[in-house]
Amino acid sequence: MPLDSEAESLVRVVALKNALDHGGKAQLDAVMSKLLGSRPDLRSSIKSLIPDIKALVASVNAMSAADQKKTLEEIAPGELVAKKQVEQKSPLPPLEGAEHGKVVTRFPPEPNGYPHIGHAKAAIIDEEYARMYGGKLILRFDDTNPLKEKLEYYEAIAEGLEWLGVKPDIVKNTSDDIAILHDYGKRLVNSGGAYVCTCSQDRVRDLRAKGLACECRADGVDVAGRLEKMFAGSYEQNEAIIRFKGDMADPNTAMRDPALFRIIEGDHPKVGKKVRVWPTYDFAAPLEDSLDGVTHAMRTKEYELRNALYFAILDRLGLRKPAMIEFSRLEFEGMPVSKRKIRPLIDSGTIKSWDDPRLPTLSAFKRRGFVPEAIRKFVLSLGLTLAETKPPFEALEAFNRKIIDPRCMRLYFVRDPVEVRVEGAKEMQVTLKNHPTDPSLGSRKVRVADRLFMAGDDAQNLKEGDELRLIELYNIKVAGLERQDGRVRAVRAVMGGDEIRQSMPKVQWIAKNDIVEFQVMIPKALYAGEEYNPDSLEVAKGGVESFAAALAPGAQVQFVRFGFCRIDRSNTAILTHR
Repeated sequence: MPLDSEAESLVRVVALKNALDHGGKAQLDAVMSKLLGSRPDLRSSIKSLIPDIKALVASVNAMSAADQKKTLEEIAPGELVAKKQVEQKSPLPPLEGAEHGKVVTRFPPEPNGYPHIGHAKAAIIDEEYARMYGGKLILRFDDTNPLKEKLEYYEAIAEGLEWLGVKPDIVKNTSDDIAILHDYGKRLVNSGGAYVCTCSQDRVRDLRAKGLACECRADGVDVAGRLEKMFAGSYEQNEAIIRFKGDMADPNTAMRDPALFRIIEGDHPKVGKKVRVWPTYDFAAPLEDSLDGVTHAMRTKEYELRNALYFAILDRLGLRKPAMIEFSRLEFEGMPVSKRKIRPLIDSGTIKSWDDPRLPTLSAFKRRGFVPEAIRKFVLSLGLTLAETKPPFEALEAFNRKIIDPRCMRLYFVRDPVEVRVEGAKEMQVTLKNHPTDPSLGSRKVRVADRLFMAGDDAQNLKEGDELRLIELYNIKVAGLERQDGRVRAVRAVMGGDEIRQSMPKVQWIAKNDIVEFQVMIPKALYAGEEYNPDSLEVAKGGVESFAAALAPGAQVQFVRFGFCRIDRSNTAILTHR
């Protein structure tokens, strides 16, 4: 049966709203859930309506974001007003000095690895403030070290942000402005605010620790000559750097003449070998922020001591200064975001890829079964705290569970299966609901006779005479147990009654003629303290129903009494969380 006009209008409005919330792409399951919530009378016929709903969602997703907004304004103007009112109620505190329509924020990742949960926090906060004030978000790749950066990482960051639903208004690279940065660097040296230093790295490090200046800073040094050699290519790598002329006695060591430019011989992924003199983050960040029109620069508290340098550079060059907002870095216990701890594992092959489910990368969270809405809600729940505490991973799991629970099919997985022989059981076909409360997720039919499997842990706890309920099937009573090496290897049972008692154990099962070999990867803490945990990935081997084994990679399910999982590949899933 086709959708009636009222339902069709509702689907179109819901799809348009959902698309505007998710980067222009409405999600079919969310649209269907909203439809059934508003029109419960359609539940019994939902299967026949799915083609029409899919077609409407596809037509909305084919529209540009501007057309989606325009169409929603035309057919349901009140929805956009309500949406705007909701958006204004942000959990983040107001920005000091912010003017609506004039706020500009930036997210400046270095393309030297895959984006992680810490990047997600920064990007979401940057975007949230830009949207809160009707401003702009700049994605600026801080690509000033050709020895560490790869095109692969630019793409990974862009894909990670797209998955999160973070949509920058402007995308650029710091390397795009290299000539401008060179010009300002020369101005700073010529005005006496910086100098070319030819001391060795060890000597620079030693003098900075002691708070002593080197002879390169002294009056009478050929400033113009050294500066020309620096940019003409006369110095080799590590022979010279440009240093800020700060205060060598400053208790803040970041102000003790830090490096602003260095010579790096390398093939840059964007500009090749045309550039040898590259700015450090300390110089590029304040310059780019000022020149890009950033009004509020947000970064993690680890840069706190470098804020004085940030503003001193802009003062020396007479450039506009953005407001600086700090927040704590986000990482979880046992899941460090530091590339110093992750990259050696990748390089050595201990971890095969950046989407390994034990990692804190966004690609790993996606592969594991976390959804971007949960990450956004979790990040915003933390606010802008400066406290250097690691939030419990269970908090993120709770947000994710709440979102995926209504749309995950309940299927059966039995770990370390043990065969159960049910005496007197006749072959029968049973219909199992894929979800206890949502009929739109359908059902499956299973033929079961007198042989089936239960999870090994359930079998080990049995004793003769026990009664238990095979979920959605019938009760059985244990008549005998076969053991080998102290473990139950088979169970002999007889049919029990149909009464379901509260105290009765309820276990999942799989018919012998329907079981398919399967395994579930269980991610655990990657690090124990400062050491890599070699037991950080457990593999649970067992069997699933043939229905589950046929699901496509990416499908999210809940294996009953085991946990929420995401199908990873043929005969393998990854545990998202319990």
